[in-house]
Amino acid sequence: MDSISAVSALGALAQEHRLALFRLLVQAGEDGMPAGAIAEALGVPNSSLSFHLAQLHKAGLVQQERRHRSIIYRADYAAMNDLVGYLMENCCAGADCGTASGCDDEINPAQAERKSA
Repeated sequence: MDSISAVSALGALAQEHRLALFRLLVQAGEDGMPAGAIAEALGVPNSSLSFHLAQLHKAGLVQQERRHRSIIYRADYAAMNDLVGYLMENCCAGADCGTASGCDDEINPAQAERKSA
């Protein structure tokens, strides 16, 4: 991933409804969700939802597929992993950032107990 793509993806996620929408699609898994179910789950009007889905799709974070009369939306896990990889590319001063790395020593105890983002 390059910096322009990363800025686009982060910009798309830097809005409360779009972040909630993306997280919902991540939780939905590979089956994705139709727009109506997304709107109901988030309590967002269809017109606003269309705008937010378009922004996430343009940033490459959401895929869409027509299934009969519905359009199914799903998170693009490859793009999500590329973004996280880009952000973590040079973390921990080049050390392995696995569980045995020095990065874990600096985790806030409140964050360590948190099970989901």
